[in-house]
Amino acid sequence: MVSEHASPLAVLGGVDGGGQNVHVAALSAALAARGHDVTVYTRRDDPALPERVTAPGGVEVVHVTAGPAEHVPKDELLPFMPALAAGIRTDAARVRPEVMHAHFWMSGVAALRASRGRSGATASAARAVPVVQTFHALGSVKRRHQGADDTSPRRRIATERRLGRDVDGVLATCSDEVDELLALGVPRERIGVAPCGVDAGLLQPDGPVEPRGRRHRIGVVARLVPRKGVDTAVEALGLLAASGRDDVELVVVGGGDPADPAHPERDRLQALAVQLGVADRVVFRGAVAHDRLPEVIRSLDALVCVPWYEPFGIVPLEAMACGVPVVGAAVGGLLDTVTHEVTGLHVPPRDPRAVAAALARLLEDPALAARLGASARRRVERTYTWERVAALTERFYARVQPAATPAPGAVAAAL
Repeated sequence: MVSEHASPLAVLGGVDGGGQNVHVAALSAALAARGHDVTVYTRRDDPALPERVTAPGGVEVVHVTAGPAEHVPKDELLPFMPALAAGIRTDAARVRPEVMHAHFWMSGVAALRASRGRSGATASAARAVPVVQTFHALGSVKRRHQGADDTSPRRRIATERRLGRDVDGVLATCSDEVDELLALGVPRERIGVAPCGVDAGLLQPDGPVEPRGRRHRIGVVARLVPRKGVDTAVEALGLLAASGRDDVELVVVGGGDPADPAHPERDRLQALAVQLGVADRVVFRGAVAHDRLPEVIRSLDALVCVPWYEPFGIVPLEAMACGVPVVGAAVGGLLDTVTHEVTGLHVPPRDPRAVAAALARLLEDPALAARLGASARRRVERTYTWERVAALTERFYARVQPAATPAPGAVAAAL
């Protein structure tokens, strides 16, 4: 597997640390548990990192030197993909992969170069190692929603379109992404679907619960970037307060160290809370260790997840696994994971009044909230365990290897 910026060992909650890191780590571990040998290739972003690390589950993580050994924003990494490809190609002689699975579009660039170089093939020739692509996010969608604020390289959309034609298969994470891929010209027969998953053992309804500061608590778990819509949750809290509800607090998880003075988005959200008169009811927690996240989620009456767009979104699944109903924007992957009136409530994106109304409904009807939460947990157990996701992924790997189905121990995942 290849994951150029999202290391499975990374701390979550930073600008470039989020769901993709979880996906790469958990999918790799689940494949390893099914008997496969998994190697994850990622870019070295710290000179102190060892070349090889054995991650939980026996997954090997290889840090490839590609560009400076320091954090580089992911939108500036494209020039280093040839070096990443060269490092993967060199190490591939050792692990002898039967599948390369690229995560994010720049990983696809590196994986294709590594595969072609290893086989000595030209761009049009057959490759020795099949390449599977999971985009996690598409530049065409980002450009549509962010417009001039989109910081992606100008070549991103054209490169994604070309990747969709050149790789052996594209593994989407939700039905909405399939439609976007078809619009990019990816042949339908090359597309498969395997959703993101969740650790249903760690995240479950029973267990320690973090104390609340007020009678009711709602929460957001997200990187603090504008597109995640945290401001919509703050505005919804303001509307609840204006309606006379002074018993609700909002806890915001994500955004690194809350003591860090340099965080423009957090400063903007704090200023908004002051403006709306709810600054004393908004708690910025910063990043929370993943093993401590369940007790925070279990303390919530509802999780608010209202991004402008969302390629998939693991956070709603984490809340659902804990039996907590989700108020989710009806966009992207949330259209698949959150079933309206069954596991949560859908609202339009960027609509604080709709969010406030949905929250008021849940707070005023505990029986409804409990019913949605219990149904959410059942849906996770049925559909979104990593074991099931790994099985679907394994099946897709076999699809791109028509000559031979990979046997356990034979899949190397270039992440």
